[in-house]
Amino acid sequence: MAKKKVAMLTAGGLAPCLSSAVGGLIERYTDIAPDHELVAYRSGYQGLLLADRIEITKDMRERAHILHRHGGSPIGNSRVKLTNAADCVKRGLVKEGENPLRVAAERLAADGISILHTIGGDDTNTTAADLAAYLGANGYDLTVVGLPKTVDNDVVPIRQTLGAWTAAEYGARFFDNVSNEQSAAPRTLVVHEVMGRHCGWLTAATARAYVQMAAGKEYVDGFMMDAQLKNIDGLYLPEVKFDLEAEAERLRGVMNRNGYVTLFVSEGACLDAIVAEREAAGETIKRDAFGHVKIDTINVGNWFSKQFAALLGAERSMVQKSGYYARSAPANGDDLRLIQSMVDLAVESALNKVSGVTGHDEDQGGKLRTIEFPRIKGGKHFDTSAKWFGDVMNVIGQKWQATE
Repeated sequence: MAKKKVAMLTAGGLAPCLSSAVGGLIERYTDIAPDHELVAYRSGYQGLLLADRIEITKDMRERAHILHRHGGSPIGNSRVKLTNAADCVKRGLVKEGENPLRVAAERLAADGISILHTIGGDDTNTTAADLAAYLGANGYDLTVVGLPKTVDNDVVPIRQTLGAWTAAEYGARFFDNVSNEQSAAPRTLVVHEVMGRHCGWLTAATARAYVQMAAGKEYVDGFMMDAQLKNIDGLYLPEVKFDLEAEAERLRGVMNRNGYVTLFVSEGACLDAIVAEREAAGETIKRDAFGHVKIDTINVGNWFSKQFAALLGAERSMVQKSGYYARSAPANGDDLRLIQSMVDLAVESALNKVSGVTGHDEDQGGKLRTIEFPRIKGGKHFDTSAKWFGDVMNVIGQKWQATE
């Protein structure tokens, strides 16, 4: 009897959980199903389409614990949508006329895969759902179990996605150094742009972590390096309304009083307005295979910097982005515990032939379970009614109102 084979892939952007999740899956299968062979498709769905895979050897299994110490993905990522045939053809992943879902399914069948684990965000797991549906409709016996990663924490109906806590911590660490730039020149404006396309959770959580970090520092009275220099003066999220003129007036007072202003900005804040403004000016906005605006080409932080620098009379302004630093970090203690619980459930579900995405289901009282694929979607907004968010805004001293 042929040995059962388990495949895994990571896809989408990086998050501080991918390496640990891969390591955790290898360890768990080695513990409770050591007879199962393990493989990984290199660079996500791209590797699946191109039959590019990594055989996980006995030595790799024995040393899998080392992966918990690393960031990034040990098996590589890519952004590929299996239902976007035109894009797959353009990128040389399938031939003209081929259905990428069929190519992927036939590759899994040819490789003898009975279980597939996908580690990614809403796009990765909705693509996995498309694949699972195709496989079921065409008689393929395969169980697909996803693990939810995204630094944005924006997957419906999952309470906490893997990697988001770590990204907030490392974003705060990043800015702890950058904030010292306020001492480099008078009337300086520093904008900290944080990842988050549609959801402001990471920006808010990074601000909370930074405020806590700054509060724990010791200062020497009489010098400029004090608690005031470490303040955040404005926090802007997709879920928060603000009046540019009113905010400029408030922040101008901060600039005149302190000689510097610090803003935390979600990369999705005012995104729709900025895109509309640029398209109205005749610019073609680049989008990825999923139809999302390529947000790194929009430069929201730069827009905020230009708007406020002139209004505040800043003599120096700068934009610093913590995204790539934060999302490439190794998982912290909180995320390691979350990863372990989700990995254990993912393996249990896979061995019991239950497909879906593991996570704490907000529609079922936050219970950790394998959530049905059709219920998984992206674009979950940050709940600004959370008490901790109100506490952060009170520390900042900013009046705010949630968007409708």
